[in-house]
Amino acid sequence: MTADLPINKVSVVIPVYNEQESLPELIRRTTDACASLLIDYEILLVDDGSSDDSAEMLTAAAEAEGSHIIAVLLNRNYGQHSAIMAGFSHVSGDLIITLDADLQNPPEEIPRLVATAQEGYDVVGTVRQKRQDSWFRKMASRLINQLIQRTTGKAMGDYGCMLRAYRRHIIDAMLHCHERSTFIPILANIFARRAIEIPVHHAEREFGDSKYSLMRLINLMYDLVTCLTTTPLRMLSVIGSLIALAGFAFSLLLILLRLVFGPHWAADGVFMLFAVLFIFIGAQFVGMGLLGEYIGRIYNDVRARPRYFIQRVVSSSLPVPEKDNK
Repeated sequence: MTADLPINKVSVVIPVYNEQESLPELIRRTTDACASLLIDYEILLVDDGSSDDSAEMLTAAAEAEGSHIIAVLLNRNYGQHSAIMAGFSHVSGDLIITLDADLQNPPEEIPRLVATAQEGYDVVGTVRQKRQDSWFRKMASRLINQLIQRTTGKAMGDYGCMLRAYRRHIIDAMLHCHERSTFIPILANIFARRAIEIPVHHAEREFGDSKYSLMRLINLMYDLVTCLTTTPLRMLSVIGSLIALAGFAFSLLLILLRLVFGPHWAADGVFMLFAVLFIFIGAQFVGMGLLGEYIGRIYNDVRARPRYFIQRVVSSSLPVPEKDNK
C-alpha cells in the first residue's frame, strides 16, 4: 500500500491505564470526531493492566450494540508503547491514529490528521501548541526531543505527542520488528517516505495524574539512547581515548615537575593525584553502565519473550473473545 491510495477506514488506537474518570468523555468525543469523517472507523481501546474500573468500562462500551469500539485487554501493565503495539495487531483501517486517553490532545483534531494524510503522507506527526504541562515536563520533553534529533538525524519537533497518524504499510512494517523496546514515533519515521508535522491544541489534564514520574522519564531516556543508535558506544571509545591521552600527558607533566622542584613537591600533590584517579574511576563506571544497558537489551531480545499478552478482545462483532501474545 502506498500513501497515494484512498483512505476507506480509520482506526484509532488509545492506550488506557487507570483512566476511569476520563473514559466516558474520551469515548464520547472520540466517537463524535470519527463520525464526522463520514467514512468507516473503529476505536481500539487497549487496557494496559489498569487497577481501577477501566477494563470493565471498556468491556461494556465494546459490547454495546452497534458500537464501533473494540476493547483489547492486556493481562498486566506493559507500558504505553507496548499497549499501542498490541492495538496495532488488531487494526483493520487504512489509516491508524494514536491518541492518549488523558484528553490533553483533543480528539477533535482527528479529522485534521486524516485530511493531511490524504495529501499523500505516510506519517502525520503533531506539535503541541501552548503546552499545559509543568515546567519540569516541558524541559524533560525538550531534552528528549533534542536527544532524538541528534541521534537519529530526523528533524521532528515533538516526538512526545502521541496524537499521530500512520498509513497501514507503516504499521505492518513496525509489527515485523522484533525488538523488545519500541518507541513508535521514531520507528515509524524510519519506514516513512513522506512525513509531516502539524500544530495541534493542547489542553490541561482534567482527570487523574500523569503516569510519567521522574523515574519513568529517566528510564525512557535510557531506552531511547540504547534502542536508537550505537553512537554512545562510539562516543565512549572517543572519550576513553581522550582521557587516556590526557592521563599520559598529565603523567609526563608530573614527572617533569618532580625533576624540576624535587620530591617534596610530589608529596604535596597527593590529593591532586587522587582527584585525577577519581575522574578515571568515574569514566570507567559510566562506560560499564552504557555497556550494561546494551548487554541487557541484547539479553532481553535473545530471550524473545512477548512484548505483551492479550488476555481478551471484546467487540460487538466478535462472538468469541480472542487471546494473543506478541
